Amino acid sequence: MKIAVAGTGYVGLSVALLLSQHNQVHALDIVPEKVELLNQGKSPIVDTEITRFLNGKQDGSMSLDFTATLDPKLAYSGADFAVVATPTNYDPQKNYFDTSSVEAAIAAIREQDPTAWIVIKSTIPVGYTASLREKLGDKRIIFSPEFLREGHALYDNLHPSRIVVGVPADDPEAVEAARTFAGLLAQGADPAEKDRVNEDGSKGIPQLVCGPTEAEAIKLFANTYLALRVAYFNELDTYAEARDLDAGQIIKGVCLDPRIRNQYNNPSFGYGGYCLPKDSKQLLANYAKVPQNLIGAIVAANVTRKDFIADEVLARVAGKVHPVVGIYRLTMKSGSDNFRQSSIQGVMKRVKAKGVDVLVYEPTLDAPDFFGSEVTHDLDAFKQRADVIVANRWNTELADVEDKVYTRDLFKRD
Repeated sequence: MKIAVAGTGYVGLSVALLLSQHNQVHALDIVPEKVELLNQGKSPIVDTEITRFLNGKQDGSMSLDFTATLDPKLAYSGADFAVVATPTNYDPQKNYFDTSSVEAAIAAIREQDPTAWIVIKSTIPVGYTASLREKLGDKRIIFSPEFLREGHALYDNLHPSRIVVGVPADDPEAVEAARTFAGLLAQGADPAEKDRVNEDGSKGIPQLVCGPTEAEAIKLFANTYLALRVAYFNELDTYAEARDLDAGQIIKGVCLDPRIRNQYNNPSFGYGGYCLPKDSKQLLANYAKVPQNLIGAIVAANVTRKDFIADEVLARVAGKVHPVVGIYRLTMKSGSDNFRQSSIQGVMKRVKAKGVDVLVYEPTLDAPDFFGSEVTHDLDAFKQRADVIVANRWNTELADVEDKVYTRDLFKRD
């Protein structure tokens, strides 16, 4: 099959490479530098499996029919499926995802091909696909949420927890297209996934074809649950810190309960990154006129946690003359190059608002400053100049100044 992918971020690039194992894939982007890098076999983002696939294509060790392009006609004309994976940032003014890039991509696809099945992979509000199908009079639009971790996007496509595709149940042609697309994703997965045994005793990758609005809700509720779990263990940690208790022991004891389990329980400065902040806020917006307490509390808890962390940091430099707070890495997590909505930025802004100087160590940022704070690539100088070093995630390169480091990374893992 010929498949087009609009957008080469984490979602688009990982899906494109996955599908290129068995299909002809053209990935379209509007940034010439990214397209050039991809066609040279270089990844514009940090992701181990994406790098491995691109290197394998370049040296001939992997057979991938993948091309990056700036040309909509080359990408979209004659495509069986066109996957839309463009960014949809949450707009706080509109209280809604900005879906303009999705609509622009769909318009470009239809300009080149009126019959391709369009699969929206971008995260969108609940009810968006149905309203778009109606507004455009286009029944060949379906939705398939992604469930990918930043920095592990292609790995998670190779080992998917589940495959979900949303289409109207009363449209047999769309249902068949949804099943075909789900099959393409499953076909690209690691062959070992066919033999895996799930908790319910079933074998293989769970696949669900449901309504498009239900599929949109699955995405937002799944990410908001993860945000809830992060917020829960962060608030447990806040309590332990405030009462001078051992948070690690409490968390370990709580998670010995098999219903709770030992994952997503390592305290941090708050949830952040591409998905959890915007998805939880969008879900809260979708709750307009629907009774709720919990969803709003999840969003508010992230603000409270950053306030608490900032206060703890400020307490460590209280009384010092011209103190310097060092921010160790702006990235959201280890093994990532993403700064967007990273929780440490929220802490940084609160510290700066109190008039304290901030020094940022971020080796991947090629700029002299970040929002008015000096950026350095010299780790030794950074360690020496900072009175306290704030690290959302621990790294062994801080071991020699451990007495300066403030982190809530209790288990030294993401």
